[in-house]
Amino acid sequence: MGKPIQRLERHTKINNIWMYILSLLNKKKLHAYTLNQEIKNTFKFKPSRIMIYLVLYKLENEKLISSYLKDRRKYYKITPKGKNELKEAKKYLLKLSKTI
Repeated sequence: MGKPIQRLERHTKINNIWMYILSLLNKKKLHAYTLNQEIKNTFKFKPSRIMIYLVLYKLENEKLISSYLKDRRKYYKITPKGKNELKEAKKYLLKLSKTI
């Protein structure tokens, strides 16, 4: 792949980790430690753990996800607001792909 595509992929992944997290949480509840590996397995890139925690914090503050403790682990799940935001993001990306 050429440099422009590599830059596009990197920016799409790193700057939009929130979409990848919401997408995974839309399928099942996960804890932060697992999210890193799930992103790697599903989307073929591995963000730093600190990035995952920062995004989770922001998503929770925006009420797009919620958390609960179980067996001394903090689990995250998507909220109805988060599902709607993910749906809007997908619509935007589809619209973008059709206009380019």
